[in-house]
Order: sequence, then structure tokens, then C-alpha cells
Amino acid sequence: MGVGVAVGLSGFAFGVTSAGSGLTLLQTCALSLLVFTGASQFALVGALAAGGNPITAAAGAFFLGVRNAFYGLRLSQLLALPRAVRPFAAQWVIDETTAVALAQPTRRSVRIGFTVTGLSLYVLWNLTTLLGAVGAEAIGDTDAWGLDAAGPAVFLALLAPMLKTTTERAVAGIAVLLGLGLLPVLPAGVPVLVAALAAPVVLYVEGRRNVKTGSVKTANDAPREDR
Repeated sequence: MGVGVAVGLSGFAFGVTSAGSGLTLLQTCALSLLVFTGASQFALVGALAAGGNPITAAAGAFFLGVRNAFYGLRLSQLLALPRAVRPFAAQWVIDETTAVALAQPTRRSVRIGFTVTGLSLYVLWNLTTLLGAVGAEAIGDTDAWGLDAAGPAVFLALLAPMLKTTTERAVAGIAVLLGLGLLPVLPAGVPVLVAALAAPVVLYVEGRRNVKTGSVKTANDAPREDR
């Protein structure tokens, strides 16, 4: 519940940012209701605000959201939900629900953690999105208030605690350099797509280094998961 409330309140920043980017109240609320993944939503409205092509902006948001599919592969095993329920549960497969679910010791607590986090976050995120969009319209020019920085600030606040390993920090650092370096020369929305190449590049270099040092574990060496 704490995770759902804390992150759900940041929907206000998205509502303000989206409205300031030129999206209507209906478009802003539809994004939170249907997309419901903060990083992709912020990436989309950020690219549009910078004058990016809608297709390019949507592509950047899509690639950021692909990670949720990999979360779903793992959560499908842990939750073991009936087939009829899975399409509805898929809407709540995001960073926060995955983190809470993976921290639970039993299947029952996994389901409770996933459900409570997903429900509280979904309700609050959409409510605060509405409030943020309405508030942005009421105050007028959001740039004059400096609210255009709200989206990036929230995104960085969510991302920073996840960068725990050297590999993760290297990916983030190279992505920042690519994104900022290409920003002046590429159309809006394209730099974030190019920045995504940081992940496979770093993983490739790390894999080659591990092979040379002989530190790659074989299947027999890997620890077995408790069943």
C-alpha cells in the first residue's frame, strides 16, 4: 500500500506535464488509464513537447514499455493466475508491482502484494493525473511555473534507486551521453531510441569480458531455484 500511495501521487506530475505539452484533458487521462506505465507516458509527452513526430514519440514510449513484457514472463510463474484473469492482471505489470511481488516468500503473499500494489497505484495514478491536468489548465502557462521539469525529475527519482550495479550505472551513463549528445542533431524523440542501444552494447562488452576471464557460470554451476 505504501508503494502504491507514494508512486501513485506522482501521477500529478504527469498530468501537469502532459497538459503543458499540449495534450487535452481527455488524451491525458486516456494515457494513464490505458497505457499505465509512467516512464513510457513521460517519454511520450516529453517528445511531443519538444516538437517530435507523434510516431517517433510513440515508438520511444513503446520500447520503454517492452520491459514490462519480460516482467510478465516471471510474474506469470509466480502468480499462476487463471487464464481468464491474466489479460486484466497484465495491465498492472509494471516496475512497482513486480518489485513487491518478487519480494514475497509465498504464492499467497505474491498475489496479495501484486493486487494491493496494482489496485492502489492504478486508482491513485489516474486520480492524480486528472487533478494534475485540471490544475495545469487552471494555472495557465506551465512553463512559467517551471513545471516542465516535473516529468524528468520524477523519472530520475524512480530510476536512481534501481542503479545498484556497475553494469546498470554504465548503461545509464552511456544512455545519458547518447541522448544528450544526439539531441541537437536528431529529430525530437529519436535520441531516446538511440540511447536504448546502451543496454545491448554494455551487456555485450561485459559478456566478452566474462568469457575472457572465465567467470561465466555453466548451467551445472548455477544455483537451483527452490520449488
